[in-house]
Amino acid sequence: MDPSPGTVTLEPDGALDLIADLLERDLSPGHRVRAFRNAAQVAREVGVEELRQRAARHSLTDLPGIGEKTARVIEQALASEVPDYLAKLAQPALKPRSAESAAILAALQGDCHCHTGASDGSGSVEDMARAAARRGQTWLAITDHSGGLEIANGLGVERLETQIEEVRDVTARLAPFRVLTGCEVDILEDGSLDHPDEVLARLDVVVASVHSRFRQDRATMTRRLVSALMNPHVDVLGHPTGRMTRGSYERPPYDFDHDVVFAAAAHLDKAVEINARPERLDPPVDLLRLVRDAGAKVAIDADAHAWFQLDWQVLGCDLAADAGLPLDRIVNTWDTDSLLAWAASHAA
Repeated sequence: MDPSPGTVTLEPDGALDLIADLLERDLSPGHRVRAFRNAAQVAREVGVEELRQRAARHSLTDLPGIGEKTARVIEQALASEVPDYLAKLAQPALKPRSAESAAILAALQGDCHCHTGASDGSGSVEDMARAAARRGQTWLAITDHSGGLEIANGLGVERLETQIEEVRDVTARLAPFRVLTGCEVDILEDGSLDHPDEVLARLDVVVASVHSRFRQDRATMTRRLVSALMNPHVDVLGHPTGRMTRGSYERPPYDFDHDVVFAAAAHLDKAVEINARPERLDPPVDLLRLVRDAGAKVAIDADAHAWFQLDWQVLGCDLAADAGLPLDRIVNTWDTDSLLAWAASHAA
């Protein structure tokens, strides 16, 4: 389910989990997110009936992990009210840093890169699509990982076929909103891709990304990225430097010839992704200026693994504005038909 503050009645554990989701969306301190996650787990384990009894006796805070704030959330959820704490989080705390960034955000029509529970995300295709539609966008590409990335529960060909049908069903229900078929396909060590061409040819949008062998030398990594871009079914180069800048997975960018790769993207009319996940923000502004100067297109993507993370697109808009990227080269400012025509042209 894709819950939204004020639109559905939530059980206490659901309200606490949603608050944790929205705190995570707003980049709140980890200890605060964990407090609500832990309280949600306690609420699930205790059960609604005991929560009601404790609320009546004013003893909710006797439960481990339940404080005054989380107890108040439970009490209001039990009364079928939208908890006050949840209502305060209804609007994203993340705002564009500048007028230029706000203009880019307002122009975005969709997102080329997101994940569902089919791989390493946490929502369904419909959850993600409804969240995107609620943000005022008109399309969303579902790009779960390819099968070779086992750590992310990647989709092999058979599961991808099933998802293609699911996407079509959701699109029929949500029309005129469009859900696009896609994949984040792994770029293998030699620059080949993790799905055969006949599979990729069936998809609306293909994002190609490196998820292994990050320490290849500069020449080898450059060839690897250019080779992936040359595949006629690839549309977007995902998180192009591979850097991770925060949390437990900090990783330096891999080494490649930026000028060569970005020039190849421009020559082949492919997009370089601006990955807006807070721990990535990839590529940084100095490299985005090289992308701009090379004449390449970009896709500003949240790389969302849950519906609430779609709001992270604003962070990519900030980067695009700081780099001076023109709107007409940001592919997700285009309507669905224009985006699909551009993607299809790569295999023509």
